[in-house]
Amino acid sequence: MPAAPQFQSAFLKTFAARGAYYDCSAPSDLDALFGRERVTAYIGFDCTAKSMHIGNLVQLMTLRRLQQAGHRPILLMGGGTTKAGDPSGKDETRLILTPDQINANKQSMLNGVKHLLKFGDGPSDAIMVDNAEWLDKLEYIPFLREVGRHFSVNRMLTMDSVRLRLERDQPMSFLEFNYSIMQAYDFVELYKRYGCRLQSSGSDQWGNVVSGIELGRRMESAQLFGLTTPLITTSSGAKMGKTATGAVWLNQDLLSVYDYWQFWRNTEDGDVGRFLRLFTDMAESEIARLEQLQGAELNDAKKALATGATAILHGLDAAERAAETARRAFEEGASIGLPTIEWSWSEGDVSSGQSFDLRTAAALLKASGLASSLSDARRKIDENAVRINDVLVEQHTRLFNRNEIDPQTGAFKVQYGKKKIVLVKPV
Repeated sequence: MPAAPQFQSAFLKTFAARGAYYDCSAPSDLDALFGRERVTAYIGFDCTAKSMHIGNLVQLMTLRRLQQAGHRPILLMGGGTTKAGDPSGKDETRLILTPDQINANKQSMLNGVKHLLKFGDGPSDAIMVDNAEWLDKLEYIPFLREVGRHFSVNRMLTMDSVRLRLERDQPMSFLEFNYSIMQAYDFVELYKRYGCRLQSSGSDQWGNVVSGIELGRRMESAQLFGLTTPLITTSSGAKMGKTATGAVWLNQDLLSVYDYWQFWRNTEDGDVGRFLRLFTDMAESEIARLEQLQGAELNDAKKALATGATAILHGLDAAERAAETARRAFEEGASIGLPTIEWSWSEGDVSSGQSFDLRTAAALLKASGLASSLSDARRKIDENAVRINDVLVEQHTRLFNRNEIDPQTGAFKVQYGKKKIVLVKPV
């Protein structure tokens, strides 16, 4: 990762100090721009799912930092570009979504991140823009003549998003091939409409960002800028946000506030300081104190990270409720407020030939989502790491009757390790 320049402007100094900087175009000019005026900057998100996920959070925090420094962020939703599909990092063509599916995804994604930014009409208030506003209205031949003529096919073939697919003999549609042109045109259109001078993105989008900068120079004689963030991995080398049970979603209806809080609580020891800087608004002096904690005291830093990161996404009250639920569950054995999964009893593991009313401990652990499969559940139980109804399970073949549920919660309390508890409610 390139070393960050010695920036003078408040935003870029903070951005680099928080560990979010990877690279930028014309760093001296960009630093000067931030030093002399309010900058409008954008980040784009295609509407490919119902929710953004933890991998989008560095970009969302970039918009938040911009706003905190008095600049104006644009949250660009890709209602138009989603219809083409971003080929970056993909081995095959994305599933083509209908306009209704794209619009539903857009609304759901926005609902999930509403706490991160202040939207409104003020000079530094965030605005949401959908690139379908202009992309859907383009006429093919005029677009090719006015925009497409500025792009070299030779250069486009060298872009990672294209080159890697071709080298692996994986097909790429002409629709996908046009994606970088559409993204570049977004930058120019946002400059014309809102005076937007900066696009931020993950480092994997650098080729598309540069295309937008060059198109702005050719079509509008404007100096536009790009700013990228690094790919975030954990200290063990794993990709940030990848878990055994799937993506860490930002929408509460796909991942509960409690589970989101627990995700941050389970941060690896070596990542606590870095993640406090990236994903909370905590002051540097407090972060410096917390990251020096050792042993059992480091748990206090992880709890502060969990509450701080959760508060930004879901609000402080919800974050503090999640923290209190965790405290009561692990310190007092309480079950109220824990995430609950309804599980069809008929889906259990009946291969043992036992009564239909009985289910194995492995089946309950798999049902909780704390194991990815029955074989994974058996392995975890054999490690003496699983408790059901607060009792250590010593054999994965241990049988449970559905009448053994806790009468207070109507569920089995399933715990893996010291930090993960889920209620499994038979239906």
